[in-house]
Amino acid sequence: MNTTQRTLPGLALLGLIACGTEPQRVTATLQADRFAGSEWSEPVNLGPVINSSAVDANAGLSSDAHTLFFVSTRAGGLGNLDIWMSHRQCLSCDWEAPVNLGAPINSDAIDAAPTMSDDGRLLFFYSARSGGFGLGDVYVSHRVSTGADGDVWGPPVNLGPDVNTAANEQGSFYVHEPGEPNAFVYFNRLTPGGSVDIYRVAVSNDGEAVGRVWQLRHLALRTSVGARPVVESRAPGRADQHARPRVAAGAVARRSDVDLHVDPARGVRPPGSVDVHTDAERSLKGD
Repeated sequence: MNTTQRTLPGLALLGLIACGTEPQRVTATLQADRFAGSEWSEPVNLGPVINSSAVDANAGLSSDAHTLFFVSTRAGGLGNLDIWMSHRQCLSCDWEAPVNLGAPINSDAIDAAPTMSDDGRLLFFYSARSGGFGLGDVYVSHRVSTGADGDVWGPPVNLGPDVNTAANEQGSFYVHEPGEPNAFVYFNRLTPGGSVDIYRVAVSNDGEAVGRVWQLRHLALRTSVGARPVVESRAPGRADQHARPRVAAGAVARRSDVDLHVDPARGVRPPGSVDVHTDAERSLKGD
């Protein structure tokens, strides 16, 4: 997968969070930044069409950058946190009014961290709905049809007990590298005691988990903040596109200056290499 095409098609989505030194409810606003060469411009707020007075966070783009998925606590949802989407007709066009994905994607619980397959058929997300294996599980839904009245999504399917446990699986990030038979879904697991570890599992073209689940031990997070894994794909001669963690919307932050944003490019790496990281410690220090 060309991550530059997927996540930075001239427009990188940012969720900026600012919080005080005392424990408090996180608020979030979606912003965008345009990439020019190796530097980032000042973030541009996506405006009142996308942002509301509620929490708006966990943004992700479709591969053609015409569909924006995000989560929000705004009025009109079904639960504590719902997945919404907005379309635009072209890359320079304005975003249309967001639409709640409704049931069966959204439930009366938390539904968040949407990430779509490159072909647009699969939508992965995590949910705290009843019927799962733990406090939060990773699900996949198949797009049944699309049309003028919107997309129709099938019932969410739990990725199963190899992926989801009695702990809390959060976040999801879909990656499909060129030449690989299967894509990968990266996710977080919050274990008792507050540690957060990053895992990955191969998924078939139908979104089924394939083979064992791998724990990325060297990328364990020493923080209770729920960060979403971010994947980098490096093309030949291209500088890194480095992203800081996405804090779960609605989480309680206990450190100051937790910002969610994409950093400027930071040097050229070997072609074709892929990294997964969260850089949580740098973000929590406010670097």
